[in-house]
Amino acid sequence: MLRKLMLAGLSASALSMTALSAMAADITLKLHQFLPPQATIPAKVLAPWAEKIKTDSGGKIEVQLYPAMQLGGKPSDLIDQAKDGVVDIVWTLVGYTPGRFPKSEAFELPFMVTSGEATSVAFYDFYEKNLKSEFKDYHVLAVHTHGPGLLHTIGSKPIKSLADMKGLKLRGTSKVVNQMLEAMGASAVGMPVTAVPESLSKSVIDGTVVPWEVTPSIKIAELAPNHTQFSGKTGLYTAAFVFAMNKDSYNALTPELKKVIDANSGKELARKFGQAMDQGDIAGKALADKAGNTTFTLDEAETAKWKEQGEKVTKNWIAEMDKKGLDGTGLYKDAVALIQQNTK
Repeated sequence: MLRKLMLAGLSASALSMTALSAMAADITLKLHQFLPPQATIPAKVLAPWAEKIKTDSGGKIEVQLYPAMQLGGKPSDLIDQAKDGVVDIVWTLVGYTPGRFPKSEAFELPFMVTSGEATSVAFYDFYEKNLKSEFKDYHVLAVHTHGPGLLHTIGSKPIKSLADMKGLKLRGTSKVVNQMLEAMGASAVGMPVTAVPESLSKSVIDGTVVPWEVTPSIKIAELAPNHTQFSGKTGLYTAAFVFAMNKDSYNALTPELKKVIDANSGKELARKFGQAMDQGDIAGKALADKAGNTTFTLDEAETAKWKEQGEKVTKNWIAEMDKKGLDGTGLYKDAVALIQQNTK
């Protein structure tokens, strides 16, 4: 009799657990991105965001994380995976699809970025004003940038002048950044950030531009021991990112669950991305210092020479936008003003 009662209890418990499991997530959303899970944004923003969505929805939404392109494809495929519903949510670089989101490139122009937080909040404001038509095929959760980008090179000496750029093969992040590197004398090589470690180790490239934040996850401190920074309030460049959801996936949610997504989207989420980037910059720089690497900061006079070349890239970009029927000057001025407004 006791055994029957125990079996009945276990059976009831199993049924209860099954019922709870079934109730645990009414909706499962797949989030796909290109970096390993320990990298700054996956670890400090995407994983906490997924957990908060689950908590705020009372367990009705589960966000499954798929890092490092686990669901297949190349980083450049991510934006279409979201658009086409292959996955529900992606986090990706806008620059992985050159020319697809031209107005977004305003934030990638030389010497625009101040901090990750300030520039990310400014970029979200810029999205609200100028980019909704550009991203009309997506439900945008946030846009953001990284902090000041800088140069990392192999060999025995860091870049100490504009003249040192001549002939170097440097990996760039986007069309605009590649144009900037070319204008400054280097040969720009386009590739996703995940391909950088192997390319550095085999001397396929002489260096790369990335912020300090991403250097630990791609072993920059070990592979490229020379780092070049710039004087002044602005860094060499930044990259534009988008955190976007498939429109049908969003529209399929109940009004209650849409409110959960909406409450965890927007400017404050952009700020969290930027803050994580800034904190990651501190950690990345500390790792390079611990490794005994050489970090060289160009003085104001030398930085001015780089800015002069950067201004040519900006003028060319404005002209290119104008040819497309876009207001290049207006977009550039909006970007500059918004960054200044949000920079303390």
